[in-house]
Amino acid sequence: MIKEKSLLEIKNLHVSVDDDIKILNGINLTIKLGEIHVIMGPNGSGKSTLANVLSGRPGYNIDKGEIIFKGEDITSQDPEIRARNGMFLAFQYPMELPGVRTWQFLKSSVDAIRLHNELPELKIKEFDKLLEEKKEIVEMNSELLKRSVNEGFSGGEKKRNEILQLSLLNPTFAMLDETDSGLDIDALQIVAKGVKNYHNNNNSVMLVTHYQRILNHLSPDYIHVLMDGKIVKSGDKSLSLELESKGYEWIRESILKQS
Repeated sequence: MIKEKSLLEIKNLHVSVDDDIKILNGINLTIKLGEIHVIMGPNGSGKSTLANVLSGRPGYNIDKGEIIFKGEDITSQDPEIRARNGMFLAFQYPMELPGVRTWQFLKSSVDAIRLHNELPELKIKEFDKLLEEKKEIVEMNSELLKRSVNEGFSGGEKKRNEILQLSLLNPTFAMLDETDSGLDIDALQIVAKGVKNYHNNNNSVMLVTHYQRILNHLSPDYIHVLMDGKIVKSGDKSLSLELESKGYEWIRESILKQS
């Protein structure tokens, strides 16, 4: 049972990369079940780093702090264990996996989660029925499922494939790292529809984005502004509209005045 429905707690998280380059400088954030949190901020502020570190991606040094997920300290946990326990990261730049057929990749992923939860693997007919239902949500062309993962996919098709994975795996916590970047209006609406279809009171979303436009289709609970590796301001959806019209410099100036 998740204590007080608190799904994720990030406590004083400091992160660096090689040569002791500091990226995150004391992140504190609590995400409860059913919430959508949006992370915004200028380039180089640490937004993608935060998502990558939470997922357990190698290459980052956690110098200080804790990551508590479902009441368990996962700060040193391997990424595959985090994924099996209900974490999901949709990449800003989804990678191609030559030689790995999309259908097989999706089924293997679903079965790995099921086995971890002591459930049997899905029979092929069962999986195909589920896949048919989920691919309709993101309007995914069936021919793409026969190709290697993301190989020859357009940018929009890669992002739809990420949301298809999200729909199939049904994680407890979804991190979407600029899933809306590079999408035209139609593709953006389809991706947003997929996120809305997935989200409910039994899961949570952390969306990293530069743009307010995807928030026209979602109902975030909190907007957080990340600057210089810290959350410097939080608010409701109106904050994203203010950022859209005024940029970030006014926040920096406000911080300087207070210091």
